[in-house]
Amino acid sequence: MNLQKNKENAIAFYKTAYEGNPKEAVEKYIGNQYIQHNPDVADGLQGFINYFDKMQKEYPNKSIEFVRAIAEGDLVALHTHQTWQEQGIKNEYVTMDFFRFDKNGKICEHWDTIQIIPKESANANTMY
Repeated sequence: MNLQKNKENAIAFYKTAYEGNPKEAVEKYIGNQYIQHNPDVADGLQGFINYFDKMQKEYPNKSIEFVRAIAEGDLVALHTHQTWQEQGIKNEYVTMDFFRFDKNGKICEHWDTIQIIPKESANANTMY
């Protein structure tokens, strides 16, 4: 496994889909199988494409910053900062996405968690 290449591919995959081209992301970075663990996204390739197409229509001005990427074995973890605009309201989120790669270096499985960044915190630390 090429850990650096897997990190680069996970970021490119997510960025391509997030910025509005999930079909291209699937064609370039996913293998023959895609197992989805996010309960809001249907399993498989088409489920992924449908979700990100819908997200692009509903939130065309969203943005993503990749804070860090960590790779170990066949897994890559991405820590991101996302901003979503909805009806003039800006919401910011911290996410953790985990991607599993197959033996051919293609993404084959995904888990994630998302948390809204609160306006106030009990400490002065950021979520990054």
